[in-house]
Amino acid sequence: MSDMTTGCRGPRFVDKVSLNMINQLLDDILLDGVVNNGERESIIEENGIRSDRARRLIDIVIKKGDRASRKLIASIQSRDPELYSELGLSCGQPAPRAAEPQVEMKWSSSLSLATDSFWLEKQNDREVKSIANRVALLITNIKFTNEKKNRYGAEKDEENMKSLLTNLGYEVVKHTNLTGKAIDEAFIEFSKHPKLTKTDSVVVVIMSHGKLGAVLGVDTQSGTAFDDEFPINNIYKHLGPENCPALLDKPKIIIIQACRGENIDDDGFRRVHKEKDFISLLSSTPDTESYRHKMYGSFLIQYVVEVFNTYAHKDDIEELFRKVMYRFEDIKSIVQMPNKDRCSLTKTFYFYPGLAGI
Repeated sequence: MSDMTTGCRGPRFVDKVSLNMINQLLDDILLDGVVNNGERESIIEENGIRSDRARRLIDIVIKKGDRASRKLIASIQSRDPELYSELGLSCGQPAPRAAEPQVEMKWSSSLSLATDSFWLEKQNDREVKSIANRVALLITNIKFTNEKKNRYGAEKDEENMKSLLTNLGYEVVKHTNLTGKAIDEAFIEFSKHPKLTKTDSVVVVIMSHGKLGAVLGVDTQSGTAFDDEFPINNIYKHLGPENCPALLDKPKIIIIQACRGENIDDDGFRRVHKEKDFISLLSSTPDTESYRHKMYGSFLIQYVVEVFNTYAHKDDIEELFRKVMYRFEDIKSIVQMPNKDRCSLTKTFYFYPGLAGI
């Protein structure tokens, strides 16, 4: 099964296999008895994104053992000999795998850069556009009118995110300590930014207190009928195709660091989307808290920076999110696990750090 694990489970298979090819492989292994019709349909219906469907296909086949793996490999060889060769696959009986030593993951404190060869390889992808005019919006509320609500440690989050976004090639439009109304106005202004017609993507980061469906402004007074807040749905209204046609069909990565409910004291992190080409990552599973350190900032922002620094030069945004989730498995002192929510991206998106002038 080593051929399947090293060849197909790695990023090469996910990057190279087409959606049509995945469906053909599913038909083949259905006829071979590797999967039943219910499994085939669930792979298709529950994984609308090509990369997710590819990963799910491989995961299911590997769990079914060597015989199933060899049948899938044979199907790849028959359907696409070039892909079969590129992945270095073999239909023969695989040798037993040697025990792999446990290696502690080393996270980079600085951003690893993409290579020119990686960029040239991706030029075959018709969806790759110029990355020379990227722009991001960063809003951080730290000090509140009610000083008891001040977000200690948020300065570090702001510093880390601004550094990461800048290193990824984004011009950062930064705002600090805004009311709910001012946040709304900042989005309207950002939706008219002249670079949006040229950028390949945008990243929006909002960090504040929050409640279900809203981010709170600096004048918030909990419990009042007319609180100072910014409705999260306004993000999609302002950056959606009707009000911001310049971002049509472009990835919009939304990061919201805020509480998810009125009874949670620690800050939460949420990536949400409702329109096409948004991608989201929730800070935690339902009914669990998310955490922020008063000196170092939120755990999730720390891990986003670590993962992006280490892997953004070669991994797409969905794989980066998966690695952020995996990072939380090492934490024993808190119970928090981010989870990917609905994703409406229709393309694979890479940051290409270090190549922003292209």
